[in-house]
Amino acid sequence: MRIDKYLWCIRIFKTRSLATTACKKGQVKMNDKSIKPSKDIFGDELILVRKNQINYQIKVLDLPESRVGAKIVDLYRKDVTPKEAFEKTELLKFAKDYYRQKGAGRPTKKDRRDIDNYQEDTTEEI
Repeated sequence: MRIDKYLWCIRIFKTRSLATTACKKGQVKMNDKSIKPSKDIFGDELILVRKNQINYQIKVLDLPESRVGAKIVDLYRKDVTPKEAFEKTELLKFAKDYYRQKGAGRPTKKDRRDIDNYQEDTTEEI
């Protein structure tokens, strides 16, 4: 079975064209090498998929005939992604969380003064 079709069948990607695009961009790897969407896969292989800033590690258990339901996906793959990969995304959420709400626009004059005062205070301490 083709790798793009397999990733679509086990519901890693919503459409097969998204799986194909991910393979072409180098987001899908096998044995630390980028693979083409037409690469045939077999059982007991480890696939690395980069999706949403997480490197998923998927072990192929069996090949489905066609797209399978979400409840029986675990018969065809085993997710061996380390927990550290998911913890990194939690840290990214905190790093992107600013005091200004999204869509609030440019900083106000008061915000600019606060930034300048903060920068002056840090340079004086040095």
